[in-house]
Amino acid sequence: MEYQRKIVIVKTGEPVASVLERRGHYATLIEQAIGSAWGGGYAHFDARTEAFPAPDGADTAAFVITGSSANVPHREPWMVRTEAWLRDVVAAGTPTFGICFGHQILAQALGGEVVRNPRGREIGRIRVERRADDPLFDGLPPSFETHATHVDTVGALPAGARSLAFTELDDHQAIRFTPTCYGVQFHPEMDHDVIADYIASRRAILQAEGFDVEALLARVSPGQLGTRTLHNFIHHVVTPRA
Repeated sequence: MEYQRKIVIVKTGEPVASVLERRGHYATLIEQAIGSAWGGGYAHFDARTEAFPAPDGADTAAFVITGSSANVPHREPWMVRTEAWLRDVVAAGTPTFGICFGHQILAQALGGEVVRNPRGREIGRIRVERRADDPLFDGLPPSFETHATHVDTVGALPAGARSLAFTELDDHQAIRFTPTCYGVQFHPEMDHDVIADYIASRRAILQAEGFDVEALLARVSPGQLGTRTLHNFIHHVVTPRA
């Protein structure tokens, strides 16, 4: 089925240079990951430099917020503006899905707090443990593997939010902020090729932080299941309203 409304991808950063050159922008990776789960079109805008669209535009099916190398705790002016707009988006009930930085900025906007992760960087193939049943996990086992790369974390949840999953290094891998707003700390749009490129591109930093880079690369393999959360968001939250 085709839909007139579009999923609007909110750009907040770019992938590392090698991924950008070979595979494209975050928006491209997200669209490819969604694939046939969505029968409508897409639109994009850059939250750092462009005017925000209406929080509840008649032609908007949902907003998906990308990852970024920026850090929410730095409180840059464009982030503060984005947070104010996101509060209006969520209040309007427009389906919204945040990925990594997008997950964090939603938490900050809605009254939570994002901090530098005291347990350190999380990167590579990770195992996510569910702590709750939710449509976001439809078809997923209680424990599943996916990909992540981040140094910040949601340190305090907003009022009314529920943490749905965790890992050894992060307490809030998935959050339901409202019935129409979710965030995931991991990257459902990153396949094994992309996350391997992230690890390789940050080799010097990772080695300086004490990581075994070869061991990280050896754990990378096809078949991560995190993408299913993005598909479930579209199926259970976006499509019924589109």
